[in-house]
Amino acid sequence: MRMNFLNDALGRVPEYRAIENAVRQRKTPVAVTGLASIHKANILHTLLSAMSKKALFIAGDEAEATRMLEDLNAMGVTSAFYPLRDFSLRDTEGSSHEYERQRIEALTLLQTGQCTCIVTTIDAALQYVLPPKKLKERTVKLSAGQEISVDEIVRALVRCGYVRADQIDGTGQFARRGGIVDFYSPGGKAPVRVEFWGDEIDTISYFDAETQRRTDQITEVTISPAVEVVPDSMSILAKKLEAHAKTLRGKAAPAAKEVLLREADKLKNDLHIGCMDKYYTFVYETVATLFDYFDTDALLVFSEGSKLKERMRTTLWQWGEDVRGLLAEGVLCRGLDMYTETYEYALKRAEDTASVYMDAFARGSYDTPTKALVNMTVRQLSVWGGSTQLLAEDLTAALHNRHACAVLAGTERAAMNVAADLKAAGLPAGYFESLSAITPGTVQPKPMSMGTMVAVVAGTLSAGFEYPNAKFTLITHGRMSAGSQPKAKKKDKNSKAVYSLAELTPGDYVVHATHGIGIFEGIHKIDMQGITKDYIKLRYAKNDTLYVPVTQLDLVAKYIGPREDSGVKLHRLGGTEWQKSKARVRAAVKDIAKELIVLYAQRMKQKGFAFPEDNEWQHDFEAHFEYNETDDQLRCINEIKNDMEREAPMDRLLCGDVGFGKTEVALRAAFKCITAGKQCAILVPTTILAWQHYQTVLKRMEGFPVDVELLSRFRTPRQQDEILRKLRRGSIDLIVGTHRLVSKDVQFKDLGLVIIDEEQRFGVQQKERLKDVCKSADILTLSATPIPRTLNMALSGIRDMSVIEEAPHDRHPVQTYVMEYDPGVISDAIKKELRRGGQVYYLHNDVASIERVAAGIRERVPEARIGIGHGKMSEQELSEVWRRLMEHEIDVLVCTTIIETGVDVPNANTLIIDNADRMGLSQLHQLRGRVGRSTRRAYAYFTFTRGKVLSEISQKRLAAIREFTEFGSGFKIAMRDLEIRGAGNILGGEQHGHMESVGYDMYLKLLNEAVAMMKGEAPENPVEECTVDMQVQAHIPESYIDSTALRLDVYRRIADIKTYEDSSDVVDELIDRFGEPPESVYGLIDIALLRNRATQLGITEVKQQANALLLYKDKFDMERVKRLIQGMPNKVMLSAGSRPYISVALGGKAPLTVLEDVLKVLCGDEDAKAPKPATK
Repeated sequence: MRMNFLNDALGRVPEYRAIENAVRQRKTPVAVTGLASIHKANILHTLLSAMSKKALFIAGDEAEATRMLEDLNAMGVTSAFYPLRDFSLRDTEGSSHEYERQRIEALTLLQTGQCTCIVTTIDAALQYVLPPKKLKERTVKLSAGQEISVDEIVRALVRCGYVRADQIDGTGQFARRGGIVDFYSPGGKAPVRVEFWGDEIDTISYFDAETQRRTDQITEVTISPAVEVVPDSMSILAKKLEAHAKTLRGKAAPAAKEVLLREADKLKNDLHIGCMDKYYTFVYETVATLFDYFDTDALLVFSEGSKLKERMRTTLWQWGEDVRGLLAEGVLCRGLDMYTETYEYALKRAEDTASVYMDAFARGSYDTPTKALVNMTVRQLSVWGGSTQLLAEDLTAALHNRHACAVLAGTERAAMNVAADLKAAGLPAGYFESLSAITPGTVQPKPMSMGTMVAVVAGTLSAGFEYPNAKFTLITHGRMSAGSQPKAKKKDKNSKAVYSLAELTPGDYVVHATHGIGIFEGIHKIDMQGITKDYIKLRYAKNDTLYVPVTQLDLVAKYIGPREDSGVKLHRLGGTEWQKSKARVRAAVKDIAKELIVLYAQRMKQKGFAFPEDNEWQHDFEAHFEYNETDDQLRCINEIKNDMEREAPMDRLLCGDVGFGKTEVALRAAFKCITAGKQCAILVPTTILAWQHYQTVLKRMEGFPVDVELLSRFRTPRQQDEILRKLRRGSIDLIVGTHRLVSKDVQFKDLGLVIIDEEQRFGVQQKERLKDVCKSADILTLSATPIPRTLNMALSGIRDMSVIEEAPHDRHPVQTYVMEYDPGVISDAIKKELRRGGQVYYLHNDVASIERVAAGIRERVPEARIGIGHGKMSEQELSEVWRRLMEHEIDVLVCTTIIETGVDVPNANTLIIDNADRMGLSQLHQLRGRVGRSTRRAYAYFTFTRGKVLSEISQKRLAAIREFTEFGSGFKIAMRDLEIRGAGNILGGEQHGHMESVGYDMYLKLLNEAVAMMKGEAPENPVEECTVDMQVQAHIPESYIDSTALRLDVYRRIADIKTYEDSSDVVDELIDRFGEPPESVYGLIDIALLRNRATQLGITEVKQQANALLLYKDKFDMERVKRLIQGMPNKVMLSAGSRPYISVALGGKAPLTVLEDVLKVLCGDEDAKAPKPATK
């Protein structure tokens, strides 16, 4: 939707016409002065509307670029941002590729004509990039019905730098299963599934990475490169490296040779090297920059030339500093030391291409001779804050000067309201549904007598403006619309169970519901009487072996215990100890369930306080928030307010990543509580955090009659007494405190809401004590990585949960490196951060050697001021360290994980972690959230000791953290951590032991059963599961699904089938992900369905002997058996021994059909019309 009325307005400005003519006649560069950012956007928009050109806008800094991008998109110019990226020059284990992928996305959009303008900064524009010719060669367009073989597509994907995986979780991966290829392009809005029919593409569709199910069908898709530097052939590149190594001379040569030969060696063996970027000049004969994507016919816009020049100068200076160190270490060498062009190169391009210099102020001289100089008289108007009265005054003045006026009012609803309000105020305003509906006549200046309309439309820009010469005024509502961000699809948070059999590898511990803990030894095919079936082989104590038919996979779960490596005791087959363990745990769980239920029942019965609806003050308070709320924030705020307005007390968990604005959500709830005349308490884990919250609250509640106090060690005993007295009297509205708030002597007059921050830091006792204190108060807990127990309570529906997944709009992902510890890299990283005036966290989690580490850094980076912080210091010392850090008296803080619950230091943007392989996943994530709190780009280096072989768990962890660089992954991480780390200390002491003896899944199952029984619901089948053993082809052939992990996953899905709907859903999913299932898979699905019906009837075993079916059951209903004998004359026999069973002769029919008929009769007639199974 283009804002074309802006073109008409600007077209009436004589200076603009001069610019357009100069560009048309190629009398460029043109210098234009007197412009603010919004005018630059408008001029560019109008130039592009008038001439069909592509444009490159070079902004002075990232902030201007973001603003520009949003304005251009709002005006209707499709634009993309092209960020700066870091070249990986060292062979690290891996680094995250967000920025690289963002760049390729922008270039692909530009090349395929889906975008007309690229917005970037000068240092990014001059960096070497994938040459346009290569991008064209490697970009493959696929469309339905096209002739191309699967292998060709796989080759194309490999050539584009995609990595093969079993199943796709993130961009830059591809998977192949038979005639189906999945891949996820960097610019794609979702992963894509391409299905073949022979050598022809049959269908192309998007699918959801979480469920792996298709969503929307599309007709065509583009495969674009996943990384910038991919050699066409590894062996040729290796030869080039070896040849180059021979030419090196000088004192750094031996080191450089060693590096080159080592990396050449890896390439020859087809191993991954983490520093392909370094060989850019070897991989591509001609170097290219962003400018090469624009021909001489394009339009180049340089914004604030003096800023650009200065920025490039510092960039090159920093690069020079870096290169000196890298050359000395041999990481770089002669011929591999330049990855960017100079500013002069950009100026030369400016002379060859139609270019415009846009500046706010006139400059004395330009770096290149300009052909025309234009000074515009235009004004920028500040954003309208929402008060109708002020808007009416501004418009009356503008109309008085006979200006044409337009108002951008934000959302459609707001626009209608504003138009109505203005009419009510006596102004000639009208609401227009679309921007295009505003004809030039509407907003042209007319004599007052004819009456001028004020056009009100939906939309926003970063600022309003006025063109006095054209008599045009535009006023816009604040808040950039989040229109440019693609909305994340919301998932049902409670859907994904925490187990995944797919993660099983031979040697893992598993729990079988009836036999206990054993060791998984893979899937085996066993042939019996010509029928092939898959079995899972489990080994138990004394080398007993159990083969579990895959149809019973739902009885098996991965053993997730409290500790990763504790020796787990295997059970004996047929022994009694497993039954005993289960009984013991069942009893213990019953008590826990009872306590939980009693507590929750009390809370439910307790009449809480139903807070009134929002009042004027509340709206006023919310309007004072200085940032834009994200949609997630607004949703969570509403969920919480709805809870507060109900009678039953609230108990809600609010999860959101570090720095996603949980505090603001909580403060709105607190304010709501206070305006209703109740008290609110905020409980935090550390003194320093309490202090920071206290400051935030004071700042945020400024101007409102709210009494805020702080209760912690920062207060003298006398002050504390005074505060407690005020609390009892009720003259304090909001109190922030550490666990001092939970002490016995603290009494509230009328407590309405308790907010617990960083929930994962409080013990169970403290939380329970708190719940006793406030049985009738509402509770809101905040946490970035919910600890698994609370996660599961929330998931199992005992408490409500709100999740904020969306990052605030101006946050950048943290660039993450995972690597062996290398002092050179680390000191480079520190120097790099200090050069841009930032601060560094250096995390070393061992108090004994922390001083030594700090001394080492001091030696290598003498200019840095170094501070030390760890948990053995007294509270006073620590607070002092934090203060010095916040006031920038410390450059590098060497500390332990104490920074986890830290204070916000927006200026600290580099994080270095020693021995990252020893930390838990959620911990690494929490720590990484400590940097990148401002609009600057942040770096995280996770290092592990040189030459150390990482355990599998550590590898999984570090890979996961690298995968999850996107924001909003705290929740995913808690899930993944539970799988990797096991269920550690999430339970109290006694529960911990029980969990160890039965494993996490079984424990949860028993707990849920106990809770259901306490609630008085009949538990679902505590009956014995039925086992089915029939001569039917029932297995998943390798030719259908070749990855063991995926096969296990699908077996589990099939074993979970309970109803006919489930079975058709599974069939759909299989066809969707792997193509048409073979007969044996349908057999498997039927058996699962019938087995579940048999279980509901209490049948414990069905087996086929010769040509009869035997059904075992403890007690038969004689009525039904009689009916069965009548319905199948001469085929049915009842044997009533110690183990009664019915035998049914097959009589030449298929065993499944016979079983189905028998079950129908045994169910009683009401079920006779049971749906047919899935077999075709």
